Amino acid sequence: MKKKQFKINSKLIQALFWLGSCLIVMGLSAGVVIGNWEPISLILMITGVVILGLWLLFKAYFKSQDQSQTPYWNRRSTQAGTNALASTLSVLVILGLINFVAIRNNFRLDLTENQQFTLSPQTQTLIKSFKQPVKVWVFDRGENPQTQELLVSYERIGGKNFQYEFVDPQAKPGLAQQFGVQEFGEIYLELGEKRQRVRKEALEPLTEIKLTNNLEQLVSNRTPKVYFLQGHGERALTEGQGALSEALNSLKEKNFIAEPLNLAEKTAVPTDADVIVVASPQRKLFEGEVKALETYLDQEGSILLMLDPQTNHGLDNLLEKWGIKIDTRLAIDGSGSGRLVGLGPTVPIVREYGQHPITQDFGNGISIYPYASPVESRTIDGITESPLVWTNDQTWAESDLKSPELQFNPGVDRQGPLSLGVALSRTKEKAEDSTNQPSPSPTPNLEPSPEKSEARLVVFGNSQFATNGWFGQQLNGDVFLNSVSWLSKSDQETLSIRPKLPTSRRIAITPQLGRTLSWLGLVILPLFGFGMAVFLWWKRR
Repeated sequence: MKKKQFKINSKLIQALFWLGSCLIVMGLSAGVVIGNWEPISLILMITGVVILGLWLLFKAYFKSQDQSQTPYWNRRSTQAGTNALASTLSVLVILGLINFVAIRNNFRLDLTENQQFTLSPQTQTLIKSFKQPVKVWVFDRGENPQTQELLVSYERIGGKNFQYEFVDPQAKPGLAQQFGVQEFGEIYLELGEKRQRVRKEALEPLTEIKLTNNLEQLVSNRTPKVYFLQGHGERALTEGQGALSEALNSLKEKNFIAEPLNLAEKTAVPTDADVIVVASPQRKLFEGEVKALETYLDQEGSILLMLDPQTNHGLDNLLEKWGIKIDTRLAIDGSGSGRLVGLGPTVPIVREYGQHPITQDFGNGISIYPYASPVESRTIDGITESPLVWTNDQTWAESDLKSPELQFNPGVDRQGPLSLGVALSRTKEKAEDSTNQPSPSPTPNLEPSPEKSEARLVVFGNSQFATNGWFGQQLNGDVFLNSVSWLSKSDQETLSIRPKLPTSRRIAITPQLGRTLSWLGLVILPLFGFGMAVFLWWKRR
């Protein structure tokens, strides 16, 4: 009778084990699927742990009462369980030590497709250049996890020179009033006594692009001015296909002032011009306009020329003085790589870049130049030339564009690699004019101290890469913005790859499918696991 009662008790104890295990699995599944540990998930897990504890107590008690069996601690099952428990504890200790070492050494590994959680080189360069602390104030009712993660990444690089704080405007109305906060979600940057609001849409999340551009404006001591030449059929500055509105908006985000310029109405380039952009003129510039541009370069100016094939721009003499010639042939990509992304052979894909501040951080990134002409350069005394972008060796410069089939013809066509862009700088030494400067003591042998002046020129055999639609493709926008930034001779040149836009990987599902997935995670899968456990127990009993 006692033996039969012991068997019944053993079955009940075994049932407690499976019940407790299933409750824990159900609680964990519910918490993972829902995304937060609501009371139901916690109750299920706590109940399961309590039942497992009761199972251990009852099992130990009834085993100790069974005199016919081997002592509990001498059994093979007890020794195997002890070994398993020791192994589990050892693994937990090892994992804890690994976590401890990782936290102390602040090591992170970004395995996302485009390094989404790693700040771009441009952002890192900017943050490391801070001379005094910059603080970000986020006025909101709670801490947005996405915003906080972004700010933590900045703080990790900036250290003491980058700080942030979340402030509830309702809890601290006085502080919110000092900043002029009007609504929840406003973000302000503070540098010493200088404050600047991060302008964004109400529901728009804070991104690296937005924050880096605003930080660059905050720490900059100047606002460069860029003039776009107009009046000869150049690319329009408005919205629409083939225009440059995307490029202009990006320049404004980087604290540039962009305005049109018609040299036919002026006798010279404005004195406040930091950069002149000439984007594919379709008609020949007047001789006086070309002369004005040459004079501007002689006076340490900077010009960006983006010239398309088969256009009579009238700038050949200016280019000749700098050792540049635009090839009249068209660059053809014979590698077939463009077909993978729906592009034809007349759209070269570039992966090779020169070691120049404009392109030195591009690595093997891609930029695209539809209908481009090669740019040839020769050495000129006093001028430093640096090729920027190169096509691969499977490209060529095609002479016969009327042929139905594009193929390389030796002796007529030019074999690649082809240079599609080049940066040039011309440095002169000038003497300081000291005739009007009072001298504290007569020094007749004192010579004027030489001072270097530099003119800069960037030439591309293509302008379409910077137009609407193409500007946002791969590194096209970076090539344009970095060219303008280098030409502007900013005191703080953060030339590199711009912050990355997040890649959307969301799956669009219907409400019905969402409910089905919820039931699958909360009910069906846990019940399936419980059923399999009961089936295995029944087979092995």
